[in-house]
Amino acid sequence: MKQTPITQNRFSHWLKTSITARMIMIATLILILLIPLAFVKELIREREYRQTDVINEINEKWGEEVTLYGPILKVPYKTYKEKSVFNPKSKQYIVEKESFTNYVYFFPKDLDFKANAVSKTKKRNNFESVVYESDIAITGSFSTPNFSSKSIKDEDIIWNRSTVLFKTSNLKGIKSQVTIQLGKNNYDFETNYHSEKQNKHDLDELESGYIKISNLDFTSGQNFSMNLAYNGSKSMQFIPIGKTTSANMTSNWTTPSFTGNFLPQDEGEKVTKDGFKANWKVLDINRPFSQQFFNHLPNLNEYAFGTNFIVPVDEYQKSNRSTKYGFMVIGLTFLIFFLIQTMSKINIHPFQYVMIGVALVMFYTLLISISEHSSFLKAYLISGSAVIILITLYSKSILKNFKFPALIGTCLTVLYGFIFVIIQLENYALLVGSIGLFSILAIVMFVSRKIDWNNE
Repeated sequence: MKQTPITQNRFSHWLKTSITARMIMIATLILILLIPLAFVKELIREREYRQTDVINEINEKWGEEVTLYGPILKVPYKTYKEKSVFNPKSKQYIVEKESFTNYVYFFPKDLDFKANAVSKTKKRNNFESVVYESDIAITGSFSTPNFSSKSIKDEDIIWNRSTVLFKTSNLKGIKSQVTIQLGKNNYDFETNYHSEKQNKHDLDELESGYIKISNLDFTSGQNFSMNLAYNGSKSMQFIPIGKTTSANMTSNWTTPSFTGNFLPQDEGEKVTKDGFKANWKVLDINRPFSQQFFNHLPNLNEYAFGTNFIVPVDEYQKSNRSTKYGFMVIGLTFLIFFLIQTMSKINIHPFQYVMIGVALVMFYTLLISISEHSSFLKAYLISGSAVIILITLYSKSILKNFKFPALIGTCLTVLYGFIFVIIQLENYALLVGSIGLFSILAIVMFVSRKIDWNNE
């Protein structure tokens, strides 16, 4: 049925004069504006995925995580297996002894890592990744190899085919020849490819040539030393295979996260604005594996310890966090206009509410696009200022005076400032946010106490 002019006038009058009608209208508009706000969040996620892809590509080419496992003394030995073979001439079974070569892996008695990582920024288009260059010195000693636990005879030990193993997660990042000084001799390592490597988290294996073990003196511990130069990113970790494992790490990185099975010693951890220093000490009794393994080496990655080079909350994370307050910004802004309209009897058309809501949503698209070319602080200031000025000038044409637009501009400035503070906080975000919302509620209750809510 077609509405008559009288019906239309009644509805228009009810919408202008009824507080309930205005509240329903505003609530409906807020729900509708959540749709473009959802698209903004999806845009942020899309840009985050793109950033992640670019960072992974940079890190893959530069050098990824660094995990060190070694050095390990690898000594072959013979084992025997008897089998019965039928001799057709004698028509009897004879016993033949077949020999097999197995290996025993000896971990160091003492193992000491000294690492220094210098961070730098690698940029591609609008995205950047933080990587590092590191120098790592590894020293320690081996004690006398002991085969007594398996009752292996001395004549079955193949000393002249002994080698040293070293495992790492980042072959691509190595920037110097890997060499170990053991006794009076230096031994170079070569890649020992294993086709059974299951996934990218398995460590790559380096193995030296045959060492002159007869020239080594294990009586008081045979010393060794290695020096490595690495390009890496994300993290640096060590596996504590020494009977006593010590690690010292320094860097100009200011936001480290110490991770793994072991944390730095209390007195050995120091983080300042210029970087960090950290010291670890792990004894063999602190971890559940022995100092030697027969036949195969286990995967000990789960016992690694070290540092994650955490990137502080970036622009996309901050933008994403700011959009979570989009509902509150739109709701509170509409509430301010609603209170002004109700108390001053100034009529505000639904279309004008829509324009104000769209301007509030545009804040986030401006924030994302500008932050890709500048810092988040500058992007937030520019976007916030643009939206506040736009809404203040627009409300001046609606409200026909300067007092209310000035109030709206002030409230929006405080609101955006409050949200910026919450975004920067981590440990106190919930506390500050709760106090702020409580204060806003108290102000609204105070301002609205004299409104006649019975005006339907």
